Amino acid sequence: MSPRTPTALLSVCVLTLASVLAVVAVALVVTAARAEPYPRPAAGVRLHHDIYGRLRAFGVRYRDLLEDHHRLVRDISFTYRAWDGSARTAILVLPRWYTPSRNPSLPLVISPHGRGIAARANVRFWGGMPAFGPFLVVNPEGQGRVLTRYSWGWRGEIDDLARMPRLIREKLPWVRIDRRLIYAVGSSMGGQETLLLVARHPRLLEAATALDSDTDMSARYRAFAHLRWGSQLQEKARVEIGGTPTSAPRAYAVRSPVYWASAIARSGVPLHIWWSRKDRIVRDQRDESGRLYRMLRALKPRAPVTEYVGDWAHSHEFHASARLPLALVGLDLIRLQGRVPRPDHIDFTAARAESR
Repeated sequence: MSPRTPTALLSVCVLTLASVLAVVAVALVVTAARAEPYPRPAAGVRLHHDIYGRLRAFGVRYRDLLEDHHRLVRDISFTYRAWDGSARTAILVLPRWYTPSRNPSLPLVISPHGRGIAARANVRFWGGMPAFGPFLVVNPEGQGRVLTRYSWGWRGEIDDLARMPRLIREKLPWVRIDRRLIYAVGSSMGGQETLLLVARHPRLLEAATALDSDTDMSARYRAFAHLRWGSQLQEKARVEIGGTPTSAPRAYAVRSPVYWASAIARSGVPLHIWWSRKDRIVRDQRDESGRLYRMLRALKPRAPVTEYVGDWAHSHEFHASARLPLALVGLDLIRLQGRVPRPDHIDFTAARAESR
């Protein structure tokens, strides 16, 4: 064998150095992957063609979701003009790691608040859930025909809810929304407005969840008499809606999801309806949310509507430490490791989905 020339030795050295650098590079990649703040995708899961797919393709344990995770999220407030030109505030909740320099496209949840509460109170219900999707949640202050916190499905308010994705893009241009994955989730009056959003803007939504909702405003007006401060609620309803169910029947009808049942059934939007047999606020839920569910199934038996029935107090399931995680799992916004639990023996009637 002939002795190696200086050129040959140099080549060997270069190759050796290249090999060492390759090993170091692999080690750095592995180390970075371990230190990466995002979970790695599960094997065999079909991903979207962006970083969001890598972020959401992981599972968590249900019991872990029920812990306090509010430190995993942060919120940003922005001002918008409501349908009547009034300046209103919306609060966007996002994972704490989400910044202008780390901003993949994420799903957006539009969450209208319940009767009489502020947008900030609605934010608290969500806890740290957006970090586990991950997804974004916008909580608008809202504006009714006359009143702010008692909008009760006013059409201008529903149109404002539909504008939220565009308003976020205008006010916070660095926030990127996956337009294919926009949802609505609300409880009580927020559930009512979620249902009306499905009816009036069906092409906007990928899916929706309405919990403990008002569905018949004429019936609600009469039922207010049985609640504490019921006469004051009836007065607010007369101011906001423009009279009583007798003097303004159509005004009450068009704010009622049961009036829009045909539009909801035709929408093709996967809809999850939650209601309780022990609701003491919307006391006749079998004839409110339960009635709407029966109407939808009668109008379109294969409509993608799912019913959840249990025995919780009004809107108590709408909380990060209660059953909101289960509702988000149902929407596929959060994925679990293992089986989905069935707390409190919730009666579950699965949807029979039909293509939209």
